[in-house]
Amino acid sequence: MRPVCDMNVTLAFGLLVLCSLSRADVFVRDDITTDPVPNQMTVCHGNGCLNLGYVTLTPDQWQEVRQVFHPLAHSAEEERVRLRGAIALMEKIVGTATGTSRDKGGTFNGGEGQMDCIDESINTTLYLTMFQKYGLMREHGVDDRATRGWFIGGWPHTTAVLLEKRSNLLWAVDSWFLDNGEPPFILPLETWKSGWEPIR
Repeated sequence: MRPVCDMNVTLAFGLLVLCSLSRADVFVRDDITTDPVPNQMTVCHGNGCLNLGYVTLTPDQWQEVRQVFHPLAHSAEEERVRLRGAIALMEKIVGTATGTSRDKGGTFNGGEGQMDCIDESINTTLYLTMFQKYGLMREHGVDDRATRGWFIGGWPHTTAVLLEKRSNLLWAVDSWFLDNGEPPFILPLETWKSGWEPIR
């Protein structure tokens, strides 16, 4: 059986996302900080961004994240490896601050602090936005989130997306399948859209 990402919010969110034709570039709340800085970030949780946490990284925490990127990558492939590590670290830091450290892969596998793919894709997009803003990414840019499924090919599922600058290839950055603090999967968006799932 295909994993269910977002049964709870699909109907409420469906019309909004259908208008974007498989793009999920609209944030689901007006009070999300879409231009995050280390000392002023918002984090979604509770499925469909029902809850919004406010997070301030300490200077030491932000320096630890920055260290993942130094020296800066010399290729897009190397940068994607760094991004996986940095996102995992951000999840660990944020998880402790917001009570989402117990988040399990999938939507219905955990209890308090559980996140669905809407939460995960928004948070990952915001982390990537902050990395880009501070010059930690130079081989990629942040693109609009993407959604697949629409019940025809399975339940809707949403991911963060990167644009590789030199090739113009789009990459899915999907942490929903994994427990909190594990490096997300980064794979070609077209592969992801075809219904890709990790081998269990």
